[in-house]
This record gives sequence, structure tokens and C-alpha cells, in this order.
Amino acid sequence: MTRPPFEPFTEADIAIVTAQLGRPARDVVGIPARCVCGAPTVVATAPRLHDGTPFPTLYYLCHPGATAAISALEATQVMNEYNALLADDDDVRAAYAAAHSSFLADRDTLGTVPEIAGISSGGMPTRVKCLHALAAHSLAAGPGVNPIGDLALARAQWSPTVCLCLDYTTPADTAPADTA
Repeated sequence: MTRPPFEPFTEADIAIVTAQLGRPARDVVGIPARCVCGAPTVVATAPRLHDGTPFPTLYYLCHPGATAAISALEATQVMNEYNALLADDDDVRAAYAAAHSSFLADRDTLGTVPEIAGISSGGMPTRVKCLHALAAHSLAAGPGVNPIGDLALARAQWSPTVCLCLDYTTPADTAPADTA
């Protein structure tokens, strides 16, 4: 199988992700989405962590601005609206099921983990459970792959085209020098 086109990560990326998350980055296999300044926005995580734990969430939103904006969106109960959309719109439901299949195909390129076979993240393919995971999938896969992730990103008070990274703690030697 061919691996998804993740950008390789550097030690500086891992330091930034660790600062973004406030904990050590775990089992990163690539950086599928970056801020306009180059800092990681989404990390790709191995489907089995180094301690043997299955980890179904391949695409993990790590950018603090994006995470905060998606958390604020979730607090508005928009997931109920998106679940109703899935129930009522055949086209959205079909696209969401295709996003689930795409996610699984991407993760399977990193190895098979029987305990999570057929399980993606964010509630796919039948419900909306975690907008963070769905937005991360949209950022990693690009527009048009995950319709619910795309809707969440469009509604969130954050944009991947505007750098907010210097508003967050990052190691001094890895902070972007110029975000203009």
C-alpha cells in the first residue's frame, strides 16, 4: 500500500506539537497540515502507539487556535445540526461514508490493527461525535473529502490562512520568525 502524502516531521515539529498540546507528542508519523507559517496544525499518529495501545484517530488537531475554535463551535450544539443533516441529506450521508472509507484507507497504509478495523474517528460514518477529529481530517485530506469537517471549518472562528502561532507558547528556537 502507498502511504498518504504526509510531510515528514522534524525534531522542531515535535517540540512545537509538544508545546501546543502541553504534553509529549506521541507516535507522530507525519504532518499532514501546517499553518501558513509552517507550524504543525494536524499531526498524523500511528494506529498503534509504542506501548501497544490501538489508536484509531489518525489525524489529530494540534494547533491551539484551531482546537479552541472547534471547541467553541462544539459548545454551540452544532453537532445536533450536523447529525440532522446526515439523517436528512442523502448526498451528505454518502459523502460522509466516503470520507470514512478514505480515512480508513489512509490509516491502513500505516499498518493493520485488528482491534480498530473499520473504526475511524469523529463518529464516521453514521454520526457526528467529535468535530476536532473531523476538522483534522478535512485539513489533512483537503476540501471536499469530509463534508462535516469542511462545514465545521467554514463555521469556526479560525482560519488555516491566518497565523496565530505566536500567540501560543512554542519553544523559542522553533517559533516562526516572521508571520506577516
